[in-house]
Amino acid sequence: MAVLADHHSLAVVFGILGNIISVLVFLAPVPTFCRIYKKKSTESFQSLPYQVALFSCMLWLYYALIKKGAFLLITINAFGCVVETIYISMFLAYASKNSRMSAMKLFISMNLGLFSFILILTHFLLKSSIRVQVLGWICVAISVSVFAAPLNIMARVIRTKSVEFMPFTLSFFLTLSAVMWFAYGLFIKDLCVALPNVLGFILGMLQMLLYAIYRHSEKVNIEEKKLPAEQMKSINVVLTTLGASEVHPVVLDIHTDDTKEEDNKNNEPTGEPDKQTDVKMEDSNESPV
Repeated sequence: MAVLADHHSLAVVFGILGNIISVLVFLAPVPTFCRIYKKKSTESFQSLPYQVALFSCMLWLYYALIKKGAFLLITINAFGCVVETIYISMFLAYASKNSRMSAMKLFISMNLGLFSFILILTHFLLKSSIRVQVLGWICVAISVSVFAAPLNIMARVIRTKSVEFMPFTLSFFLTLSAVMWFAYGLFIKDLCVALPNVLGFILGMLQMLLYAIYRHSEKVNIEEKKLPAEQMKSINVVLTTLGASEVHPVVLDIHTDDTKEEDNKNNEPTGEPDKQTDVKMEDSNESPV
């Protein structure tokens, strides 16, 4: 291809492999949104990881468009923008009123407001000779700053001694993606592309190490274990092609069967039916989305 003629042959190989792996990572939340579509509700899921992923893709797409010879960055981040926009649209369609308003405010402030500010700052206020460099380091800063998500998950695994919240397959592909994009950045001599993926690789390896340590452990905090698996996967999957994002899951106040029996015994003197007690418990356990 003519657009790849000036690329190192290994850069083309790693770039194509990076595109393929990143497509799989971008499509990982599909089961979550199939569940949202079937239930016509976003339940306790949040839009934050998908909004940050879209913001990251938009920035890297802008960077790739103004940088010469970054076709493989354009393809994957354009795909990411489309996919994340679909996810956010589905979230807005099935979210509650309050959740929809919060998601819209976040979208306007970050994906419209902040991105427009960066666009104006770099395109109109900077000279063309330094525009690419400044934008590249902005992308690096944002990518590094949002690497708190893997650290949060790793701390949760250590605390609960459970890898239920950190699927090995996803950690493996995210690590593999970091390797591909680091190699791609190295061969095209772009430090802004290579640097964030060094941290991504290190965190990915640590995640897999924790998985090996705690995969047979039985000691689990029951409240965190009861959190829907899809919700926990969405926390980890927000690692995009060249960065990551942070999301704070809504931890539901889960009551076990033993707790329900104790509550029912405590409520026996009131003479109220058990059914009413269960209803009250359910109301008290509702969490804002």
